[in-house]
Amino acid sequence: MNDRDGAEKQYRKMTETPIAKLIMTLAVPTTISMLITNIYNMADSYFVSKVSLSAGGATSVVFGVMGILQAFGFMFGHGAGSNISRFLGSRRQDEAGRYATTGFFCALVCGVLIGVLGIAFLTPLMYLMGSTDTILPYAKDYARMIFIAAPAMTGGCVLNNVLRYEGRATLAMVGLTTGGLLNMALDPLFIFVFGMGITGAGLATAVSQYISFAILLSMFLLGKTQSKLRPKNLDLRPKTLLNILSTGLPNLARQGLNSVSTMVLNGQAKAFGDAAIAAMGYVGRTGNLIFSVGIGIGQGFQPVTGFNYGAKRFSRVRKGALFTLCFGMAIIGLLCGGCFALAPSIIGLFRDEPEVLSIGGTGLRILCAMLPLLPVSVVGAMLFQSIGKNWRSLLISGLQSGLLFIPLCLVLPRFWGIKGIQLAQPLAYLLAAVVALPMLLSFLRKLPREEEQ
Repeated sequence: MNDRDGAEKQYRKMTETPIAKLIMTLAVPTTISMLITNIYNMADSYFVSKVSLSAGGATSVVFGVMGILQAFGFMFGHGAGSNISRFLGSRRQDEAGRYATTGFFCALVCGVLIGVLGIAFLTPLMYLMGSTDTILPYAKDYARMIFIAAPAMTGGCVLNNVLRYEGRATLAMVGLTTGGLLNMALDPLFIFVFGMGITGAGLATAVSQYISFAILLSMFLLGKTQSKLRPKNLDLRPKTLLNILSTGLPNLARQGLNSVSTMVLNGQAKAFGDAAIAAMGYVGRTGNLIFSVGIGIGQGFQPVTGFNYGAKRFSRVRKGALFTLCFGMAIIGLLCGGCFALAPSIIGLFRDEPEVLSIGGTGLRILCAMLPLLPVSVVGAMLFQSIGKNWRSLLISGLQSGLLFIPLCLVLPRFWGIKGIQLAQPLAYLLAAVVALPMLLSFLRKLPREEEQ
């Protein structure tokens, strides 16, 4: 099959397959990818927590660093990918290739710069991320390896997102899950068998990231994509760069604010000791696992939206948004119900100190009470980003990720102590949903009907 026939087949698939079936086909591999990514983050926390309480706290501190790398990777990945899906929906493959190449090389350069600067200013950065004196040595050893893997992490984000936005989520899943499974296998080997401690956890992550990057890149080099990565496609004109950056800005805001939120959370938890930092880190890891299901379902919806909006199939955009919203709330509600019931046992998988179990168990139950509302803001942000309504997406992403959480986390502990820290994120999810829902429903009502075009 030549490129033209393959492109036409993919176009028909994205614009004619029944909406529920199409979204599920794309959402299953993206959700698996997100789950594997978060599970291997939890595996790092699990294995490192066996070293010591302070080492376990270090993973919570460095998690914010990984968020910074993901912020820039997703900015270029979604910024290029959102445009690519609309270009392919309007049958403009050459434009798609330009955006894929530009986003990829910009992300690589950005990853190198962050890695170099992170290693150069490692100690002050770890303190800024919320490290205590006892956590600092572990945090530095772990973070150094993460910065070495920075180019693979940022570049891999772009490759993954371009594949997804083309509707080739299964290919993206292969690269991400291979790296994640390898990371989980290498963790105990490097940490315990080779006696490398927390440095081994960081090395396992770095090795797996580069292997995942190589697998994702091979999909493009072997011609399995419509968007071609070619040096001649690199487009550094201000118009193209600004389009990528403005479209990806909601992802930079979301991931960047997540990192700032981690810094604020750790800073506030310092007053309650290493146990509080570790416990809230475990709550965050578990919450992110559920969060990843919502994001995975939403990422299955994004290319459907971009393709069909570009093809002016507006009724499919409307149906896709409503299906994703209802399905996402149902699935996350079920997961939260299970986590609520088993909260202390889940935290106990990491550490079994009474203080960690008490703080973490309560915090996880409060979080699970509000997480079912997450799909409201996720669908809203992803819908607006996929169709180029960047400022609306930016607002919802910011509210969901930190604009609400940060002030709540700074203020509530003054009145309720550790309970205020536990309440901050759940309340932020509630308020973000209250803002996002009317914006989403209003836009869907205003979309033209097929017969009006």
